[in-house]
Parts: sequence; structure tokens; C-alpha cells
Amino acid sequence: MKRRAALAALGAIATVALPARAPAQARPIRLIVPYPPGGPLDIVARALAERVKDTLGVVYVDNKPGAGGNLGADAAAKAAPDGTTIVMGAVATHAINPWLYARIPYDPIRDFTPITGVAHVPNVLVMTPETSTRLGIAGVADLVAYAKKHPGQLNYGSGGNGSAGHLAGEMFKSQAGVYMVHIPYAGGNPAQLALLSGQVDLNFDNLAAASANIKAGKLKALAMTTARRSNAMPEVPTIAEAGRAFGLGAFDIDTWFGLFAPAHLAAETTTRLNKAFVDAIESSELRTRLASLFAEPMATTPERFAAFVKSELAKYERVVKASGARVE
Repeated sequence: MKRRAALAALGAIATVALPARAPAQARPIRLIVPYPPGGPLDIVARALAERVKDTLGVVYVDNKPGAGGNLGADAAAKAAPDGTTIVMGAVATHAINPWLYARIPYDPIRDFTPITGVAHVPNVLVMTPETSTRLGIAGVADLVAYAKKHPGQLNYGSGGNGSAGHLAGEMFKSQAGVYMVHIPYAGGNPAQLALLSGQVDLNFDNLAAASANIKAGKLKALAMTTARRSNAMPEVPTIAEAGRAFGLGAFDIDTWFGLFAPAHLAAETTTRLNKAFVDAIESSELRTRLASLFAEPMATTPERFAAFVKSELAKYERVVKASGARVE
């Protein structure tokens, strides 16, 4: 009896003394970025991955560029809906490409579970000061008046057919009832160089790409393309407010990106991912990083993000079809 009591006592001591076994490490989360390393989406994705490691564990970025983002988006759509694969989708992959490409391997709504928006970057209507002075175009009202008086004599450059700059120009033409010639280039940088050298009259450029030349006085910002003014340049009016009298009161177009998981993700997993990433996006560290890219946070609930994506898909159906842009 004494021996049995002693063994029991020793067992109790051992149970107290030994540390509890740590819970099994969660499986790493693969965050697909459907574009090459070094771009804004990649930079933000890596910052998010670092920020959520304490709540979600290891999150690693997997760059899968190709087909305008379709390759990476499709990889996420076809992954298991277990919370270990997500993708940084964007306006291109989930709103523009479904109408731009003749064939697309995924459905932007049915094949994904929206997690949260991440950020959006305004586009900006720009001209060189020399062209602005020569044509007497100091703002949106002047641009519409000149285009109506000289149909087809103005041209604008973009990073290619179906690019955000191209579609912003087509939306402007449609809503204002004017005609300007579109000149596509092989990327945003060549389009900006064409503008600076006077080969084209104006561009609807990404604010992050145009900001340095705007601040240096090499480009003149006529208006922002978003519904609200940009925090980065609050003195620049929007096309909507400056062009309300010309049919442009509903003008709203920008570059946005957000997080998606495969369809049929469990509700509790969706909630867990949403909370972790929203907390990260709203942190001062991420807000500072986004501001450096001229991006503004757009963290939201899965339900609101889903509704936003559906509205963007419907909007770009009209814009892409009106532009005539098509990728076979």
C-alpha cells in the first residue's frame, strides 16, 4: 500500500512538473500573388504575411504570374477549400478579365470565397503642363469642351488594350459623349514616357506611377478617377465632381485588390481569416506601407466585399464591351 501511494505521488509530481505539449503547428498558408515579385500587390502581400504570423502562423507568398493574373487566380480557385490557400485577387482578375478574355478558366464569383478587400489605388487624369497650356485645358470642363469641339483630335495613351488606363479613358468618352483616340503601349512606363515626350495628349495613369512627375512639375493632375478625392493629393478634384455638368457625376474607377479563398470555405475559417487580415490592414504599420504606395485601405466584411466584387464585375462588363478590347 505504501509503495502504491508513493508511486501515485511521484506520478502526480511528474504530471505537474512536465510542461504541457504545445499544440500542433497549423499548416502553412499559401498566399498566391498572380503577378511578378516587386509590384504593389506583392509588396503588400508580403507585409500582410509578416503581420498575421502571430495569429495565423506561417503565411508564404507564391508568385504565379501569367495571362494577366488568370493563372494565379485559377490556381487558387482549384485548390482545396481548407483555408491553406488564398489569393490576392484584383480588379483585373475578378472584374475586367472575365469580359476581356475570350476564355477564362474560372468563374470570378462561383469559384471563390471573398475574405476582405485590402486596398485601392486611384488613377489620375494627367497632361504635361506644355500640352495643357497649348490646348487651353486646365481641368475636366475644358477637356470635355475641347473634345466636343475637336472630335478625334485628342489622343490618350495606356499600358495596353484592356488596361485600367484604357478602360478609364473609354468610360470617360462614353459618359461625356466625346471621342478621343486610344493609343496602347506595351506597359504603363512606355505610356508615361509617350506622354512626357508629347506623343500623346493625356493619360489616365496610376497615381503611384504618376505621383513623382506630378510633384516634380512634369505632369499636371487634372482630376482623380475615384468617387472621392485621394488622401495623397486632396487638392486635386475628382472627375465626378468636376464633370457633373457633363454627364460624369457617376465616374468612379480605380485599381483595387483583395483576398479570396476557394469556394465553399467553411464559415468559421472565413471569419478567422477575415479577422486576422482586417486587423493587419488596419494596423498603423500596414497603413503606413499602403500610404507609401499611394494606396488606401479597404478592409471590410466578407459579405460587403462579395457585394463589391459583384458590382465591379457588372460595371466592367459595360466598360470592356464598349471599349471593344478583346484577348483571344
